[in-house]
Amino acid sequence: MSTIKVVFICFLFTFLSSELAAQDDNQWRTPNSKDLVYLQTDKGLVIIELASFMAPKHAKRFENLVNEGFYDGLDFYRVIDGFVAQGGDMSGEKSSKFKSPLKAEFTRSAPEKSNFQLEQSPDFMAPQTGFLYGFPAGHDPETKEEWLLHCPGTVAMARSSEKDSATTDFYIVVGQATRHLDRNMSTFGKVIFGMPVIQSLSRASINVASGVIEDESSRSKILWAKMANNVPGEQRINVQVLKQNSEAAQNRLKSARKLDNEFFHFKGNGNLDMCYYQLKTRTL
Repeated sequence: MSTIKVVFICFLFTFLSSELAAQDDNQWRTPNSKDLVYLQTDKGLVIIELASFMAPKHAKRFENLVNEGFYDGLDFYRVIDGFVAQGGDMSGEKSSKFKSPLKAEFTRSAPEKSNFQLEQSPDFMAPQTGFLYGFPAGHDPETKEEWLLHCPGTVAMARSSEKDSATTDFYIVVGQATRHLDRNMSTFGKVIFGMPVIQSLSRASINVASGVIEDESSRSKILWAKMANNVPGEQRINVQVLKQNSEAAQNRLKSARKLDNEFFHFKGNGNLDMCYYQLKTRTL
């Protein structure tokens, strides 16, 4: 083979590789750093993406508490296997300028041009489910409301029975079967990096119904929390999320509806649980 042909083939291979890489990159989004919270625990690092579009007051409260250093040194004091991991100040003694009760933000009114992308109708807990800005979401075309689903990794504010009682403490969903909390809690974010860390948090004894870990020395600790923009650049992690309308995401859902792998002999009914098919993430 001549040198010219070799050079041409190498060039063509490089060009095609670059084109494929570019196409692949176009299927991913990089969350805005102003929406990212770095939560360093004694088990490892967790990164949360805030959903200000859904619960702006709760997202802002969390940001304010993070910037204040409120969570630094606190812990996950209530961790129930298969349910949630709740963090904050169980004693209620830590001072803060941001402790006033918040008005509930369980849902939002769907704008005329909503970003909601329908994937399943009906869903067992909602008229419609799909994605909203990359978050698993529900939608009711009759009431014109939208909300975020309680999937593994969902972040929401804890509260008492009074709906407008959330203040500082938050929880992260660690179980799959928590959809009964949809439209009952103010969800303001989700974990996009570090779910294995959350799943490794120390849990309460199965004999403790409340899930509270009474022995403080047994609780997993929050060492510090910072907004990404306050984390030195060299310490940041480049996390990307698959776009909800990307070919890769849609092909995955299409395959899931059909269960087209030869492993499956019962093919289901074509319905999807959006919590099971959350958008993939990657680090660069």
